[in-house]
Amino acid sequence: MLTRQEFLELLRDPATGCELTLNAVGRTLNSMTGASVATLMNDIPRFVQQDHLASFGLQWNKYEVAHDDEDQATFQAKTGISLSELSGLRVLDAGCGGGRYSKVAGEAGADVVGADHSSAVDKAAKLCGHLPNVHFLQGDLKRLPLPPESFDFVFSIGVMHHDADTRAVFDAVSRMVKPGGRLAVWLYRRNQWWQEAINNILRRRTTRMPSERLERWCRWGAWLGGIPVLNKTLNKVVNFSAHPNWENRVCDTFDWFAPEYQYHHTVAELTAWYEAAGFTDLRVLPPEKTGRVYRWVYEHNLLIGSGVNLVGRKV
Repeated sequence: MLTRQEFLELLRDPATGCELTLNAVGRTLNSMTGASVATLMNDIPRFVQQDHLASFGLQWNKYEVAHDDEDQATFQAKTGISLSELSGLRVLDAGCGGGRYSKVAGEAGADVVGADHSSAVDKAAKLCGHLPNVHFLQGDLKRLPLPPESFDFVFSIGVMHHDADTRAVFDAVSRMVKPGGRLAVWLYRRNQWWQEAINNILRRRTTRMPSERLERWCRWGAWLGGIPVLNKTLNKVVNFSAHPNWENRVCDTFDWFAPEYQYHHTVAELTAWYEAAGFTDLRVLPPEKTGRVYRWVYEHNLLIGSGVNLVGRKV
């Protein structure tokens, strides 16, 4: 099991890659020169402020959206890894948010490090407080304070596309995978041109709204998401969540319209990134849902909020 002490010893200076030392008071992690590289707040190493990702800290700390059975099913669908394979593996959750999937991996017996740029790590730490094998840090995924090639399995679900440079995040995270290890990534799928145009117009407005005002609009979206027919038709034009749970619908809709950055990608694009990073045995993972109509809409890039999802093994 990865103990807390071993986790702290694993951390590195993101600028130099050098080992860090915990100061005598136990509140900062210092470089070899003695300069403070990170602070410990609520026992979580903090290497960054949350800046443009502040909306994620707000939403994950505010809403209760974890559901064990659903999260386990989603984890397996979006990573291509069964829970029975995780025991004993060292796992990185790159962009852990509120910690739902770190919890899934930790309860399945993996030693987990969850990293997120936002204060969502506070919610994640509470959610996984019963798991001594799960640890969190607040850091930039492009400059992770971790040694390269130190994880058996790395996954990132719905995160990388919220940075100014999705490819740069992918390349940095992919370096964390050991040779022979696996990487699973889920990114937003590029939809039809008219859907992209409508979304861009709306998001130019919503990303400038105060959080309180945007949340009010998202509650309207959550209401629409509970109406049969509308939640299978209108949300192909304007995105709002159709999740069965009201709180999840509000959170998911806010998650779509609040972040400053949101990029959409193709399977071919993501495949090329994997190949350039030295991965093989690539598998395109299908969506969780089944049904002939659903799959037709998905395969024709008409399903707003759907993803491109691959898993591969590092050479």
